[in-house]
Amino acid sequence: MRVFTVDAFTDSPFKGNPAGVCLLESPAPDSWMQAVATEMGLSETAFLLGETLRWFTPAVEVSLCGHATLATAHVLYSTGAATGQLDFLTASGTLRVNRAADGMITMDFPAKEVTPTTVPPGLEKALGATPVSVGRSTLDLLVELRSEDEVRSLSPDIQALGAVDARGVIVTAAATTEGHDFVSRFFAPNVGVPEDPVTGSAHCALAPYWSQRLGRTELVGAQLSARGGLVRVTAAGDRVHLAGHAVTVLSGELYI
Repeated sequence: MRVFTVDAFTDSPFKGNPAGVCLLESPAPDSWMQAVATEMGLSETAFLLGETLRWFTPAVEVSLCGHATLATAHVLYSTGAATGQLDFLTASGTLRVNRAADGMITMDFPAKEVTPTTVPPGLEKALGATPVSVGRSTLDLLVELRSEDEVRSLSPDIQALGAVDARGVIVTAAATTEGHDFVSRFFAPNVGVPEDPVTGSAHCALAPYWSQRLGRTELVGAQLSARGGLVRVTAAGDRVHLAGHAVTVLSGELYI
């Protein structure tokens, strides 16, 4: 079957977030899909059968993934398998995807409201930073720091972050770099991803959070991982529109 590696949320190869995309020809056992994702060694590998889309990290299946959804849509559009609107059936409901004339792909995802919470024990020590505020969505912990530079220079204790009761920890701050509204990094050792290069699903929480803070619905988020990437977001009530480009870097056949 066809398998691809796609760099998502970037228009340049070897930047953004690489995702595996596997186009299934028939139903496959969960254990086999997990083994393929582990073999691929990427933060997520997507498996598409018809309209049904699932995502696996090297360690577990996840309920929502932005960059692997973007990568899957890019594969379908770039190979000619699809031309118009896509509706993916997922564990997080139907995710609608469209492509603009310039190649920008926009995804309609559920918003993840962030509720203020107390600082979990050990979080400051694990991050090596003092939060301005801490909130929690249904998926992740969101930690705001004082500055973009503090987010950029963060060197957390990944093992200690694994003790936090959440899928992952989003660290964010207002941007000072021109053209960006906010910055972030995302750490998810609990699901086998020490640091994710660019995380679409984290922006489901970042979009409403910063939209409320900045008083605008359309924003640009820069994820400050080593690879880096941009996510254009629009807060739309209980939905978030995530937009970005993607680039195929590998196309091959997976032997069963």
